[in-house]
Amino acid sequence: MISADRKFLAYLDEMNIITILLPLSYHHGLSSTFWLTADSSKIPLEILKKLEIEHSHKYICRFEGEFSFGKQYWIVDHHGERTDLQIGAVIRTNSFDEKFYYEGQDLGVTFHANQTRFKLWAPTATGVKLKLRPPTGHYSEIIKMRREDQGIWSACVNRDVEAYQYSFFVLVNHAWHEVVDPYVKAVTANGEQGVIVNLEKTSKPKPDLTPIEHPVDTIIYETHIRDFSIHHNSGIQNKGLYLGAGELNTKGKDGEPTGLSYLKELGITHIEFLPFHDFAGVDELHPSKDYNWGYNPLHFNVPEGSYATDPHNPYSRITELKKLIDQVHRIGLRVIMDVVYNHVYIREKSSFEKIVPGYYFRHNDVGLPSNGTGVGNDIASERKMVRKYIVDSVRYWMEEYHIDGFRFDLMGILDVETMTEVKKTCDSIKEGTLIIGEGWNLNTPLPLDQKATIGNQAKMPHIAQFNDKFRDIIKGSTFNLFDKGYALGNDHHLDAAMEVLTGSVGLTKQGTRLFNEPFQSVNYVECHDNHTLWDKLNACFPDADQETRMKYHRLATGIVLLSQGIPFLHSGQEFFRTKNGEGNSYRSPDAVNQLDWERKSKFKENVDYIKGLIQIRKTFSCFRIRTSKEIHSQIHPLSFTAPVLGYLFKKDHEEVIIIINPSNMKQFIHLPDGDWSVLASQKHAGISSIAVLQGGANAIDPISLNVLLKK
Repeated sequence: MISADRKFLAYLDEMNIITILLPLSYHHGLSSTFWLTADSSKIPLEILKKLEIEHSHKYICRFEGEFSFGKQYWIVDHHGERTDLQIGAVIRTNSFDEKFYYEGQDLGVTFHANQTRFKLWAPTATGVKLKLRPPTGHYSEIIKMRREDQGIWSACVNRDVEAYQYSFFVLVNHAWHEVVDPYVKAVTANGEQGVIVNLEKTSKPKPDLTPIEHPVDTIIYETHIRDFSIHHNSGIQNKGLYLGAGELNTKGKDGEPTGLSYLKELGITHIEFLPFHDFAGVDELHPSKDYNWGYNPLHFNVPEGSYATDPHNPYSRITELKKLIDQVHRIGLRVIMDVVYNHVYIREKSSFEKIVPGYYFRHNDVGLPSNGTGVGNDIASERKMVRKYIVDSVRYWMEEYHIDGFRFDLMGILDVETMTEVKKTCDSIKEGTLIIGEGWNLNTPLPLDQKATIGNQAKMPHIAQFNDKFRDIIKGSTFNLFDKGYALGNDHHLDAAMEVLTGSVGLTKQGTRLFNEPFQSVNYVECHDNHTLWDKLNACFPDADQETRMKYHRLATGIVLLSQGIPFLHSGQEFFRTKNGEGNSYRSPDAVNQLDWERKSKFKENVDYIKGLIQIRKTFSCFRIRTSKEIHSQIHPLSFTAPVLGYLFKKDHEEVIIIINPSNMKQFIHLPDGDWSVLASQKHAGISSIAVLQGGANAIDPISLNVLLKK
């Protein structure tokens, strides 16, 4: 669309290539010559090609010399008309990336009591201004910023501006836009303005936690800050808030622990919180009116305000999140942050798009924004300053908030090099930082060999990925509610189940392995997405009694905890969490999403069973084998009649057998010679023997997981 004040359009598409569009209604779309002008200079353009497209003539032109970004250029045709030269596809070229890559670690605000520096990367802007507003004032001060090398604009204010609101005005393509700093660290309510804060006032000492020796020693428990405490019988005072999620020694109606203290007793090692960077979908000033999981990112380096006691106070969300993380660390657990660097909430309204239009997002062959994420935009992580932004952001969360690991939402949208740089940066801060992600192969215009997908796991050997093959083989298809997996009695998955239980590293079928090493596999049958396992079981077994469904649930969850790799539990999975059949609760009310702590009391036996399995996993290293090579040498499949699955762990003088019977009938098997202590059966689990079985013929209970230790 050509506006009334423009006769034609012109775009800089490469460093020396300009595309000009002349509508057929303007001199029949014809011009024999064009010039590039700025100030008093006038450079002739060489017309390389002319095409007719949709009521216009398209001219591809070349010019000699270097284009000076930051200066306003014009295109003049032979009719004497002129139009402003807009920045086009040049921003997606390698030449642009090389020219304007900035290595500095000082983008955004660098605060000191009497001097604060502001830096913004805006290489295509022809003007940038800083707007400052005092916390109690009704006026704003406008400060012109100075252009520096690599497309940086800077300003320095030599007085104390703590708590001032700030934003940038950016002039690109002849239009001014007000934007929030993409590197902003504090904001007003609902993220409308940036705020300058003194982070030293919020600092907490870095925790000194006992190192986790290896990723397979991790047990992840996923929850949502609001879900975790909002239930009326959670025993938590600050319901739905950072402070509530961090409360210790809370108790439910039964007098038993809830919240963090309960998780410590359960035995998990890491709490993974759904996104708590600033997101859209909940009005921070009226948080009870709306609900959202948090996958609508607004400001990547700012905590979400709806979880704070005072969203008006920029310090509230910072100090309260830090207190939550500190409380988690105090009881010896760790925090994984769910991060959403694959897209923004609304591309057109994002600071990225307003500051450097088109740069931060991928575009398809016809120049339209790609949509592999399904939400209207894909972050172009392969571009140098986008990659830098992601790495800088991850570094900031680790250094400022002491985050222990990251879960990358839709990691397959991002590229291998970016994820490799993320892992390298994290390990430089704390060796062994856990990085996990969703390595789905999504339809985004990035070469297949560059995508951070499961298929490219060998290129990212120290990043773990959610194992959807494990999920679907053990539970049944996530996308077909009525499909049953091995743990639900489908013995067609027997061989595949043996493979995923043993780390998906090719123990049973050489050449078909999913991962090179077991620690790359995050094993799960339930997460925040899709139906809970309990709700799937209700759909798959509508005529079964509750006890039968509980057995299937216990079996599937037990398989997660005793398989090779990294086990992942959804909060409440241990007490049969239900969302009343809701399969996508991303904005459903608390009644659907809340963690119902009364179910913990109601299903205490199952909670104790899961605790017992966690004890077994932690006590016996055979359930946490470090390498693929050791899995191949230490695990020996046993020949049982389908649908029973079993294998023997043998290392040094320790022998352990795991046997699974997913059928609803007793099955008879033949045990190796010796006396076998039963550590886990259909109803009990723990590190103490509950019975002893003799070698030879034995009956295995229906729908059961059994762990036997040779005496």
